[in-house]
Amino acid sequence: MIKAYATVPAGFTVFSDATEMTFPAGEQHIKTLSESAQTPSHVLISGADANDYVSAAMWIDHGHQGGHTVTAKIPYLPGARQDRGTPFGAQVYANLINSMQADRVVCFDPHSPVMPALVDNLTVVHSDEVIAASLPSQGRDYVGVIAPDAGAVERARRAADALGLPLYRATKVRDFATGKLSAFRCEELPESGRMLVVDDICDGGGTFMGLAQATGLPKDRLDLWVSHGVFSGRAAQIASAYGRIFTTDSHPGHRNPDVNATIVPLAAFLEVGVNA
Repeated sequence: MIKAYATVPAGFTVFSDATEMTFPAGEQHIKTLSESAQTPSHVLISGADANDYVSAAMWIDHGHQGGHTVTAKIPYLPGARQDRGTPFGAQVYANLINSMQADRVVCFDPHSPVMPALVDNLTVVHSDEVIAASLPSQGRDYVGVIAPDAGAVERARRAADALGLPLYRATKVRDFATGKLSAFRCEELPESGRMLVVDDICDGGGTFMGLAQATGLPKDRLDLWVSHGVFSGRAAQIASAYGRIFTTDSHPGHRNPDVNATIVPLAAFLEVGVNA
């Protein structure tokens, strides 16, 4: 879905009065008022539905035709995990985003550096800033941060530095032909105190269940931060292994009631680049 925003003469940001619609033949369109005192500001795109990107492109074109600068906020970059192999999904989605011709694009904690290098006019908001600002005060008693696999080490390191905590590394083996995960290992952990696992995406939760078993820690010593809560399939199982689960509202999946995650709104953190 998209949410389009504009500013009014009083200086407030409001929902745009130019709204999305679909013609009977199926084409996306933006329905505009003949006279409006609004100034288009930015459009927020959640999820990976290509129709939403066409609607956003229509709204951006509406803004440009009025002589305005428009930002696209895309907290969850679609295709960012498709950063290798054939088809090269990251490039395909980057082409789609670039075709919208937004003056700026703002994203949150992309999966790897590959797709950000393909998107024009991109500003990246990293998760360490959000983690440090958003964890509840009672959660500051962590004694360490765990990176669940090699791909998570850099973002977990940034989070550990922001929280002033040591970093512990875990590893796993993935069979890319089947997707099966195995051979979970974790560095030796402190004998007491709570640990925070930090990663970018939780889809079905297999990585985090395997990690929890490898650490041997009870759920009252293990919390989880994932920037993007897709929470599909068997994701609800992670609630049995982690005391608290934190995510943001970057992806529609964050609403999964069976996961019962604490949701951190991203709006304030995505203001970078808007109307700059």
